Amino acid sequence: MKKIYTIITVLFLSLSLTSCLNEWLTVNPKTDMTRDDMFSTESGFKDALTGVYIQLKNSASYGQRLTYTTIEHLVSSWDVTSATTDQRLNQFLYTDAGVESAMDAIFSQQYKVISSINAILDEIDNKKEVFLTEGLYELIKGEALALRALCHLDILRLFGPVPTVTTANPILPYVKTLSRDAVSHINFAAFKTELLKDMNDAEQLLMVADPVLKFSMNEMRRPGAIYPFNPTDTYFAFRHIRMNYFAVKALKARAYLWFGDNVNAFANAKEVIDAKNTDGSAKFTLGTSADMTAGNLNLPSEHIFGIYEFSLLTTYNSAFAVGNIRKGSAETTIKSQLYGNTGTDIRETYLWELITQANQAKTYIIKKYKVIDNPTSMFVDYRQIPLLRISEMYLIATESAPTLTEAQAYWNTFRTARNITTSALSSDPAMLKDEVMKEYRKEFYAEGQAFYNYKRLDMPKSKILYASTSATVVLNYVVPLPKSELININK
Repeated sequence: MKKIYTIITVLFLSLSLTSCLNEWLTVNPKTDMTRDDMFSTESGFKDALTGVYIQLKNSASYGQRLTYTTIEHLVSSWDVTSATTDQRLNQFLYTDAGVESAMDAIFSQQYKVISSINAILDEIDNKKEVFLTEGLYELIKGEALALRALCHLDILRLFGPVPTVTTANPILPYVKTLSRDAVSHINFAAFKTELLKDMNDAEQLLMVADPVLKFSMNEMRRPGAIYPFNPTDTYFAFRHIRMNYFAVKALKARAYLWFGDNVNAFANAKEVIDAKNTDGSAKFTLGTSADMTAGNLNLPSEHIFGIYEFSLLTTYNSAFAVGNIRKGSAETTIKSQLYGNTGTDIRETYLWELITQANQAKTYIIKKYKVIDNPTSMFVDYRQIPLLRISEMYLIATESAPTLTEAQAYWNTFRTARNITTSALSSDPAMLKDEVMKEYRKEFYAEGQAFYNYKRLDMPKSKILYASTSATVVLNYVVPLPKSELININK
């Protein structure tokens, strides 16, 4: 029996979400298992998929570089020290050794995750008979396909071309099998086809099996015999930290917007916005000042999908609270430049704090990841980094709505939730996109989405908030492929 390849050995971890608080994320290595043994039971497939989620929070992926560090430096979100890799990221100096290393780490980690996913997908249809729990096969395969799409989409958004400036030339590999051999690069159109197929297939599978269609996100945070949601297998619970059905729809909305398909972007965003629980309440709600004052600064009611990070407060304390990740020392840097000095915007009011660092310098820090460290249960455990939020769906709907009236309605709802005036949108599509982009910049600070949207719209440097004013800094949205990957382009 073949041993599974080194790049996916980390996926053999086990995750418990059903025992006491301290055991929610207890992991036990199973790297000595053979591939045939691993995929001979339902538990093996569950452990393998759990391993994928653990890989997603690696610091080279969504645990850091693709959310609040490397990718945020590409749009100068943070203050930097002169002559460092962070400053060179600000300057798009992609040939710098430190910048190359940072980007190589992202590229490598994303494809490692994809390899782990492909290990599951290579086996799941051949081992379908091991699934005895109704819906589990569809759930695991659907999530795996959706996660493969998630990783590939962000590879495309970072390393691919500006979506309005594409050619028929090969750009990137869309990896669908587990192999030691290099995978040929395909062009933008072919990559798009593969991506949409994975998302569509995932949607069909999860439509059958995902309890998110029948139960609220809060109900699935607290499974059990005395609660409304009492699954035979708690692997069906906690859908807020799993790639659920509505996360697939949200991902499709994001992807279609990237591809310039407003009709499908709007349809998918609208489905998520309109999603209802059995009692008629909205499945995902925009956060308000009440959430902020309650200390829920990352607005958990908005999370369609996020990665669970047990040590998120530790990360906040070591990176943000002491000012290692910071922005500006003057009030105008945040309150005026970013938010327009509204005096009412809940992000302006609650998310930022002026602190004094150890060297007595004053600086602003963002408190988005300041969470309760020891919650009493998963029901109130908000230690997660959001990857898809309902607020993004409102902005996508605003930008892609078929009529200005519909766009204005979504815009008004979003801005009301943020406690700011409901300004009238322009009928000029370019001006409308400019206004929406300003909200992307405010909304997803430290979440990694600003760079992608500046790139999607091919925004000039003059419209990028905090961008360098130096004439020597040349804006470049296309991150070069790692040198080791360039040899595979024409294979």
